[in-house]
Amino acid sequence: MCGICGTTSKVGSVVETETLEAMAVTLQHRGPDDQGTWRSSDRRVGFGHRRLSIIELSSAGHQPMSDATGVLTITFNGEIYNFLELRAELESLGHCFRTASDTEVILEAYRRWDTDCVDRLRGMFAFAIHDAAARRIFFARDRAGEKPLFYCHSGGRLVFASELKALMAVPGFPRRMNAEALNSYLAFGYVPGSQCILEGVSKLPQGHAAIYDIESDRLQVWPYWQLPEPQHARAVPDDALVEEMHQLLLDSVRHQLIADVPVGIMLSGGLDSSLITAMAAAISPRRVRTFNISFPGHKQQDEAPFARLVAQHFATDHTEFAVEPATVDLLPLLARQFDEPMADSSMVPTYLVSRLIRRQAIVALGGDGGDELFGGYLHYLWVQRQNLARRTIPAAVRDVVSAAAKQLPVGVRGRNYLVGISGTVDWSMAHVNQFFDVDWRRRLLAPSGVAVDQSPESAKTALAHGSSPVQRSMAMDFRSYLVDDILTKVDRSSMLASLEVRAPLLDPSIIEFAYGRVPDHLRAWNGQRKVLLRKLGKRILPPDLDITRKQGFAIPLDSWFRGNWGTYMCEVLSQADPHLFDQATVHSFVLGQRKGRVNSQRIFALTMFELWRREYNVTL
Repeated sequence: MCGICGTTSKVGSVVETETLEAMAVTLQHRGPDDQGTWRSSDRRVGFGHRRLSIIELSSAGHQPMSDATGVLTITFNGEIYNFLELRAELESLGHCFRTASDTEVILEAYRRWDTDCVDRLRGMFAFAIHDAAARRIFFARDRAGEKPLFYCHSGGRLVFASELKALMAVPGFPRRMNAEALNSYLAFGYVPGSQCILEGVSKLPQGHAAIYDIESDRLQVWPYWQLPEPQHARAVPDDALVEEMHQLLLDSVRHQLIADVPVGIMLSGGLDSSLITAMAAAISPRRVRTFNISFPGHKQQDEAPFARLVAQHFATDHTEFAVEPATVDLLPLLARQFDEPMADSSMVPTYLVSRLIRRQAIVALGGDGGDELFGGYLHYLWVQRQNLARRTIPAAVRDVVSAAAKQLPVGVRGRNYLVGISGTVDWSMAHVNQFFDVDWRRRLLAPSGVAVDQSPESAKTALAHGSSPVQRSMAMDFRSYLVDDILTKVDRSSMLASLEVRAPLLDPSIIEFAYGRVPDHLRAWNGQRKVLLRKLGKRILPPDLDITRKQGFAIPLDSWFRGNWGTYMCEVLSQADPHLFDQATVHSFVLGQRKGRVNSQRIFALTMFELWRREYNVTL
């Protein structure tokens, strides 16, 4: 895992080494082992790199890396899990290698297959390749979007980096807020898709590639991969699909255990991470290391007993870290690390467990992706029930219910479900986990003069894919919540601790199996969720492990809000810019929380935004 950055210069000027070094320094946490910079022969292109050594620990793995001809140069963040197979194929085609790194495999794959090389890469990645012969830079990001890539194309030059803070290290880089992205953040608690909270900056979306033509200053972005269409061929027996999933996961874990450094597993005790542990224990020649974080006194959030049960069953080397109420000093630290505001409070335990694991391992495997791929969220069942209701309840009645629900205070349980009932299933899904609907966004932003509309909701509905409500909902989550919340949270939190986290469930073969071949009755159906994975769990997990429960990786925020955390968040918001957020509206959320409504996450969202704004001195 690493940090990458780079820039091009305008015609008649050159890239300064000092700029590249300043950008790379901001990414030191992503790669504490080595730093490198490179400039093209004409000094119009420059790359920077921070290295966390995982494969090929010697100096031969130093980046930016050029091929033997000097024509191609790469700066790469991530891991290519099938690099040994690709290397063997390329060697059979006459390619020679000077290192044992997966980085060099990407270079040679590009030499052989040009931009189509990305179709052959199995892993998590974001990279840039300078092609001196073609006078262009080729960019790509992995299919799920595990690794980030920000860029700014303006004024005759292109600047890019793994994290937004590296772009802001460029002298004179503008720090103006994107009002459209702010509207989206308040809706969902994250900045989605290609949007960025800073005006003029974009994110390369998951499964996309880009070419920047240096001479014409032209940037072309395209999707090289998309979710497969669900197949409607002859039904495959359930047991056969369960067995296929078993073999796919075994193969994925086998590939992702490859490293030249110690590897551990984030074992929450839930179904997904327990399956990863089972696979690792079955194939690892060494005793598997597992790690868990517990919340003593908060039984609802504490999964430590389940993790212990799994660890004992598979005889892992298990470490458990008990967390008392975390210090609020973590919040400014995380606001600075995340670059864009993020409202997911589970960033706190994710960072804490990453810091714990880093003491004993440099790589960790996690269970991310299981919910979005196999139907783990409660709202997949709800959307099925609501779809049935649409067939029996007239639209006029549903419109009345939705309008009435909008009059309820924010934080009333079930409000979002009722607000979304008036539209299509896709429209309803866009409201399920919403922080602030359009009316409340308008109240919040009234002093700012920002125009607020329902474009975030409309953009989210466009991500639906498939024929059934469950298929469309899962695709929407894969293309938005997974990449822009879950994977962003894991990347930034773990990288702050200089820990690489891998997600075996997000292997391309598993993604395509889950969306292309698994029928709805093995996803979420008839009151059950993750049906296929639970069937697999019954085969290989401890028989007394409760695999029907669903517990997210969360902190007891409601409880902590009654103590120092609540005091701190209220102090931060009381000092927020009154020209941006309406203070009376903010105060109403606090009062609602004290009256028993569910507003702590909304207050956290506003707090993290304010801390981020202060840290980076961003103006509207």
